[in-house]
Amino acid sequence: MNPTIIKSDQELLGLLKDPKFSIYYENLISKNQVMNLTNITEKTEVYEKHFYDSIILSKVFDLKNKSLLDIGAGAGFPSLPLKIVEPNLSVTIIDSLNKRINFLQELTQKLAISDVLLIHGRAEEMDKTNLYDLVTARAVAKLNILSELALPFVKLNGFFVAYKSIKYEEELQEAISAITKLGGKLENIYVYNINSEIKHTLIVIKKVKTTPTIYPRNFGKIKKSSL
Repeated sequence: MNPTIIKSDQELLGLLKDPKFSIYYENLISKNQVMNLTNITEKTEVYEKHFYDSIILSKVFDLKNKSLLDIGAGAGFPSLPLKIVEPNLSVTIIDSLNKRINFLQELTQKLAISDVLLIHGRAEEMDKTNLYDLVTARAVAKLNILSELALPFVKLNGFFVAYKSIKYEEELQEAISAITKLGGKLENIYVYNINSEIKHTLIVIKKVKTTPTIYPRNFGKIKKSSL
């Protein structure tokens, strides 16, 4: 599949001027002094490599009144920047480290944003009756593993979006069998620049069939015997 190019535009860049991003940055850097949230701390880099990289999804989907599950969100990427630019997006974040969940709880209060559910836990332990329009994962694991963690929680005709580097081809090829088995189908690949030197990709997978109920398996089994 030939990728679709997303061109940078002033409207998207202008969204980063929202004062909430400044509050986000200040709190991220402050908390990063006492716990490891990001290796990227210079302001321009945070805005490019975290904030802009997160909100690029708003160029692909109309997020208004959609539900989004963010798996392994870490410091809140991509879901909280997306929530800032689309307040009517309903966000659920799950992360295995409670200290990160506590940080996100404090952050959402300082950002004065609501309709954000924060869960301390692992995706494979979540209630599979809760399904979402979109499930995102950013730099968490290889795509075949991510697909098993994400696709079971996507509504039929909804989408799983994996944020990946420009070197995605081999990883995608290794994951195609798993994606099919889990009820997904590759919908599109989007390529975009986050600055003049770095390109990233969004791999968009549509949920076209119900995922078999045995998935997701225990994470130990997923890692030991990935699909």
